Amino acid sequence: MVIRQETPQDWRETENLTREAFWNVYRPGCMEHFILHRFRERPDFIPALDLVMEDAGEIVAHIMYCRAPYGTDDGREVPTVLFGPVSVRPDRQGLGLGSRLIRYSLERAKELGCGAVAITGNPAFYHRFGFVSGASRGVYYAGMDRGEEAPFFMIKELIPGFLPDVPGTFSEPDGYQVDPAELEAFDRLFPPKVKERRPGQLDGQGEASH
Repeated sequence: MVIRQETPQDWRETENLTREAFWNVYRPGCMEHFILHRFRERPDFIPALDLVMEDAGEIVAHIMYCRAPYGTDDGREVPTVLFGPVSVRPDRQGLGLGSRLIRYSLERAKELGCGAVAITGNPAFYHRFGFVSGASRGVYYAGMDRGEEAPFFMIKELIPGFLPDVPGTFSEPDGYQVDPAELEAFDRLFPPKVKERRPGQLDGQGEASH
């Protein structure tokens, strides 16, 4: 296995991999491949943490990071980062490749000076990497009542003592918000796939799943 930085020549392949990985998982169809596509042109995108995993020259997994600072109650901005989507090719899922890529990318983020990483996702999965509830560190997800815990929002210090003691509020970057019409137009550039409503999918259509 080789983990390396994504190149422009990989873009279409990683977008299709992401589409295949998320199709009908959280909603009919998916939006994660479009989010990835748009983020590459955003100033908060971090190219050095845009990584692919190769096996015998084939891309089997991908992860993307962006800058996602949050504001404290005393007016400071804390320069945290956020990752997602994380994608593993469907025929290679369940083999630990995603976990290996996440751990590698967290070490790489630390080497680059990132002090803390935020994530929205399944606590049962992300706690294994050292992520804890944001509320437990005084970082609250936007739209929730202060003091209310959002189990899906987690944070991890890469540099001990990096997070301030003052409470703050975290909002995901605008790049994770998707216009349905733009998504439909972009998705038509890929081979047709059937959208299906399945048990366990999210009801909301505006949030990204990492």
